[in-house]
Amino acid sequence: MIKVFCAADGRHGNLLGVVRDGRTVPDDAARQALAAELGYSETVFVDDPERGVVDIRTPGTRMSFAGHPLVGLAWLLDIEELQPAAGSVWARHDGEFTWITARPEWVTAKRTRQYASAAEVDALPTPPPGEGWLYAWAWEDEPAGRIRARGFPRRPDGAIAEDEATGSAAILLTAELNRALNITQGAGSQLLTAPAPDGTVELGGRVRFAS
Repeated sequence: MIKVFCAADGRHGNLLGVVRDGRTVPDDAARQALAAELGYSETVFVDDPERGVVDIRTPGTRMSFAGHPLVGLAWLLDIEELQPAAGSVWARHDGEFTWITARPEWVTAKRTRQYASAAEVDALPTPPPGEGWLYAWAWEDEPAGRIRARGFPRRPDGAIAEDEATGSAAILLTAELNRALNITQGAGSQLLTAPAPDGTVELGGRVRFAS
């Protein structure tokens, strides 16, 4: 188990379940049952560690792309390319940060909503009323690109009331704003992003083993 998008002091971050040898859980139903049993926002099965072929699951479904599992695996496997169902994802390491490059169009079924202040984002109930995946955000320092955000899956199963750090939503917001961002999400996780001229977005963060 690792945590992804930690703060500078190593705290916080979104927990990620990792099955290093996907062959030990070959059946689709068994994988989904294990992801539900673990209860993390995502659990990933490594089907080919050399080629970076991975299978990402939430407690309720399979995902073609998700940010925090891929940043976590890029750090754990120390490889330059990952292969989720959505397509090739390039990875790099830069000091304390691990980065992936992905396409914002891979992010589906999520929407962003801007609030007037960080305090308003902090005051939201968990989860806010409504349906569908919500990424609530506000500027902390607009000129510096600093954002306060919280992520609410609002799925019918209610397995995850609030997501501590959501890489895919950060990618989506970066594409919408078309600028580099420094995002504090959840209890204190940190996500860094930067848009590229080709329409991709780079997403980075710190990764640590969970105690």
